[in-house]
Parts: sequence; structure tokens; C-alpha cells
Amino acid sequence: MIITFIIYGISVLFAYLNSGADRSNMLNTEIQKIEHYTPTFIWDDTPNEGRIIDSENLNQIKDDYLDAWYVKHVAFKTNSTSGIADYYTESARENLTKIIAQNTSENITIEATTLEHHPKLEFFSEDGQLAVLTDHNVVEYKRVFANNTLLKAYEEASTYQIILLLEDGFWRIRHLVKTAQKLQSEKQKDPIAYRDKIKGINYYPKASPWNMFGDQFSKDTIAQDFNIIKDSGLNTVRLFIQYEAFGSANVDLNKLQRVQETLDAAYEANLKVFITLFDFYGNYEVSDWTLTRQHAETIVNALKSHKALLGWDIKNEPDLDFESRGEFNVTSWLKQMAQHIKTLDSVHPITIGWSNPSSATILKEELDLITFHYYNDLNELASNVNNLKSEIGEKPLILGEFGLSSFDGFWNPMGSDEDDQAEYHKKAQNIISNLDLNAMSWTLYDFETIPEAVVGSLPWRQQNQKYFGFLDQEGNPKPSFEYISSE
Repeated sequence: MIITFIIYGISVLFAYLNSGADRSNMLNTEIQKIEHYTPTFIWDDTPNEGRIIDSENLNQIKDDYLDAWYVKHVAFKTNSTSGIADYYTESARENLTKIIAQNTSENITIEATTLEHHPKLEFFSEDGQLAVLTDHNVVEYKRVFANNTLLKAYEEASTYQIILLLEDGFWRIRHLVKTAQKLQSEKQKDPIAYRDKIKGINYYPKASPWNMFGDQFSKDTIAQDFNIIKDSGLNTVRLFIQYEAFGSANVDLNKLQRVQETLDAAYEANLKVFITLFDFYGNYEVSDWTLTRQHAETIVNALKSHKALLGWDIKNEPDLDFESRGEFNVTSWLKQMAQHIKTLDSVHPITIGWSNPSSATILKEELDLITFHYYNDLNELASNVNNLKSEIGEKPLILGEFGLSSFDGFWNPMGSDEDDQAEYHKKAQNIISNLDLNAMSWTLYDFETIPEAVVGSLPWRQQNQKYFGFLDQEGNPKPSFEYISSE
């Protein structure tokens, strides 16, 4: 055993001494950058002066340049110089070190990220050791804290001149100088011409709720359900894309193809589709923004031209994250994502599915449609709608979710049965019709299983959530099916 331990110790020491050339071990934040930093990066392909650069060198400059931004963000957030030496020359590090020392003494921290880069390679030296860039319209978001209190948060677009030197296999920044700066103006688009009244339903297949685009995906099953929905008098379905299940920043293209096939089925059934993005997402940290923007870009660009698409719901009930994540963090992320999606798709309206009427006016200026969910007393619905209409003006209003469970079993002996559910929907549809309100109910089917991520593991919550459907678990109509539509 002693000999074994000695040999093991020598092998560990030998591995450690030979790990110095491993770049990922030299800079721990290199791995973190892959997980947290993917800003939009578009080269200006105008020919540069000096030596013509090949794609391999250009990609290495891009990677090291973005790494330099990332480690600077980490350094200013943590007031640590870790990683700085790998991506800044000795003279460039002096200024960063002074800033970090001053911020540390004043207990100032800066959370920041860049969202867009538009660089042009101005010059590449004949010996391949020096590169000069101009990075136009670098979109930066910053939050400045003093003594852990937020002082200000702002977005700006700046132009930088950069000199990089190749040292020890790294492109290190020698100079990075801001030459122009302006506050980033909010991106606007033309008002949406919104026409048809929404009579819809939130949809999952009964066999795979909250995992619609997983291994059990069946376009035929979905097409049959869409025909049921259409024949019942509805014209819209609301679908959900889970952020992590779709691969986070690196979107699962197989699942994205299944979404496209689902939109095809909706188009064939003459249904419109609202797509809810970022389901189950809950980080909102500034360091995560580039990751979520890449996710949105992939999905929106792939689906925005589909004829069945009606609009984008950025996030389902994000106000439920206010307490745990902070309202400012959540709404800041929502605002920049709304603006970003508008730049990707200037045709389709965007909304946010707020959990209740009182939250529905948040960010109303950023949205084309105002959406709220309602599971409270129907007697109060009309007054809530009228109050909202007075606050949002001419913007269309959508009741994005409403419904009643028909579970009154062991875990809920005082609950509502199927007849109560039918009376609820009869009353709800009368109110919706009288208010001329856009509405989407919850949901088509009763479900056999509910993922714990939806309502937790408590049996009374699980059982209650299973029985909101207009069709039972065998697909038979419940009494409420008669009132699935207002017509």
C-alpha cells in the first residue's frame, strides 16, 4: 500500500508539472466563457492593409479578443486580476490593475457584458505578430454597484481602437481605446396591425406534457389534436419552448425541426401559433445575457417566416421570479430581450405572459400585446380587464391562461368536479364574449403525469394540475368541452 501511494503521488506530481502547456488549465475562465459569453460577432470583410490574413489566424484573433473582454468583465465584477495576464500585455495590465485597486478601495463592483461586436481588421503585420482592429458599435450593458447598492444601469454603443500582439501563442491586447460613445437608443418597429380576435388554447399532447418536442414527438398525434381544436371553434394555440431542454445557447436543431413540423401541422389546420420562449429559464444574470440572446436568435430566425406564426411570448410568468431573482434583474433581462427580438423579427408582435393582472402593465411600452393569466374569482375578471384597458390604451389585451381543475379526490375533497368545471367555463366564455376579449384557456387534455419542475412533488398539487383539460386522459370530452369556445 505504501509503494502504491508513493507511485500515485509521483504520477500526480508528474501530471501537474506537465499541465502548464494546457491552455484550459492556465485560465479557468476559458471554460466559463464557453458557458456564459457568446455575443453577436460580425466581421467587416473589407480587405485589410498589410499581410492578407487567413481564416485560422482571424478566428484565433476573434477568440482571444472575446476572451479578453470576458476576463475583464470577470475582473471588474470580482475585483480580481485572475486571467488578465493571459489576454493583456504588461503595459495594458497596468491600467486595469489600477482600476481594480481603486474599485476595491471604494467597494465598487461592475457587472457588465457586451452584446454585439462589429470589428474590422485594419492592419495585419507581415510577420503575423501584430493586428489592429476597429470595433464599431460595441453594445455594452453595465451595472455599477457601491457597497452592494446599485448606483446606475445603462446600455451604450461604443467604437474601440485595438492593437493586439501575439505573445506566447496568445493574442494579447496592447491598447484598447474608446473613440466614440453614445447611449444606446431603444430599437423600435412599426405598430402592429392586429386584426383577428384570438380564441385559443394552451397546448401539450396528453402523452408528453412539458416535453412536447422530446423523443415521444409525433406530428400525426399533434395534427389530430389540432383538428380537434379547430373543429371546436378555436383559432390559436400557444406552445412552449423550454430553454435548457432545447440546448440553452446551442439550440438542439432536431427539436427545432420538430417545432417547424408542429407549425406545419397548425398551418394545415388553419390555426395560428403563439410561441412562448424561455420556459423554465430563471437565471437573468448579466453574464448570461449573451447566452440567451444566441438561443433567441437561433429560434426566431428559424421560425419567423412561417405562415402559422402569430407572435412571440418572451417568458411565461416571469413575475413569479421577482422574489427569488429580484424584480430589477428580471425586468432588465426582459427589456433587452424584447428589444433584441424586435431587431430579429419586425413583423410579429411580442408579449409577456404575466401571472396576474396587477403585473400586466410592467414593460407595457416595450410590448405589442399585453397578456395576463387569471385563475382567481371570475366575478372580478371584468373589473380587472377594464382597469387594465384604461392603463394600456389601444394595445390589444389577451387573457393568456385561465381554467379550473376538475380534481376533487382524496388530496382535494373540497375541490371542483367536472360539472363545476363546465359551469366555470360557461361563465368564463360569457364574460370573454361580453368584453370582446382575446383569450386562451388551459388546457386541452387531462394529463397522466406532471413533471416535478412544474408544480413540485406534493401529491395534492400534482393531482390538481392533472385535471384542467377539456378532454380526459383517454381523450373523451368532459362536460366542459361544450364551452371550450365562446361560439
